[in-house]
Amino acid sequence: MNIWLAPLIVGVVSSVLSALIVIVDSIVNNYGEVEIDINNGKKKLKVKGGSPLLFTLASENIFVPSACGGRGSCGACKVKVLSDVGEYLPTELPYMSEEEIKENIRLSCQIKVKKDIKIQLPEELFNVKKLTGKVVSLKNVTHDIKEVRIKLPEEINFKAGQYVQIVVPPYDKIKQPTQRAYSIASTPSKKDEIDLLIRLVPGGIATTYVHNYLKEGDTIEVIGPFGEFYMRDTDADMICVAGGSGMAPIKSIILDMYERGITNRNVWYFFGARTEKDLFYVELFKDLEKKWSNFHFIPALSEPMEPEKWNGEVGLITDVMVKYLENVVDKNTKKEGYLCGSPGMINACEKLLNEHGIKDVYYDKFA
Repeated sequence: MNIWLAPLIVGVVSSVLSALIVIVDSIVNNYGEVEIDINNGKKKLKVKGGSPLLFTLASENIFVPSACGGRGSCGACKVKVLSDVGEYLPTELPYMSEEEIKENIRLSCQIKVKKDIKIQLPEELFNVKKLTGKVVSLKNVTHDIKEVRIKLPEEINFKAGQYVQIVVPPYDKIKQPTQRAYSIASTPSKKDEIDLLIRLVPGGIATTYVHNYLKEGDTIEVIGPFGEFYMRDTDADMICVAGGSGMAPIKSIILDMYERGITNRNVWYFFGARTEKDLFYVELFKDLEKKWSNFHFIPALSEPMEPEKWNGEVGLITDVMVKYLENVVDKNTKKEGYLCGSPGMINACEKLLNEHGIKDVYYDKFA
């Protein structure tokens, strides 16, 4: 089987199985009122039984992250269940590690609230909001990445580096709403406005909508904030690496540090791109270098179109990082890694950082 088809087939099969389970169960059973006990009694909900936990919590304004909108094809909506909810479903197992199974981590879109249930949720999920924002700006920052600015009707409190989910409405041949996660590129100082960087993925439901259908003035639903990718409060030097739209959370973190006067830490930002047309925000970060002596921006091109005119680094971003870690960056300081991009890039960078003694590595890995 083609390895690229395998995840797609798993997702389709999971979605079909999930739909069949929901239909049959809703016809046969009536569960009445049940209680959801969250975090050992910190919050208790009386709800109508019978629906998946993900949707039941959402109806009570508690939003668990779910990139696929509850169709059982992303594996993102994991919660720890402290009571018996039955055996794992075949729709859950492809997304679970052995350790997660031991911890009774479940997909909240797949388990039904059939009786009283006890669960454990991160406290920050209680602050997640679902808001209808207005698109106030749509700008091409590269040939395939759009900067989307959304004005929100009220403030949200987020940490630089976190993400939101946008709800894409039905369009063209897409008949159902779709949710996708995107990192916030703007800083938390603007609480009622967020910027997203969305790269066009051929055939992508959400990216096609954003690039070909979304217009300034349109409204769009935003759910968030989510995520554990943010600057840790230490004095360690920071090695930041990104590529493409992975720029978003790193940009937010770095600009937030500057805004808040956290300029004592050395920050090395390696941004990898293929050609000049894939670079963006270069002037922004070059200008920041002039104002912040401890900040260093290193863009690198793997295939510059005009090598003789490109004055920056050339090569894979991992090769450029090695050169700097071995010859430029102070070897005697404690360091942390902050990575955002494709799984392949992140795995390679994490391995490289570990080899250079950097064990504290945080990342936002794109699916």
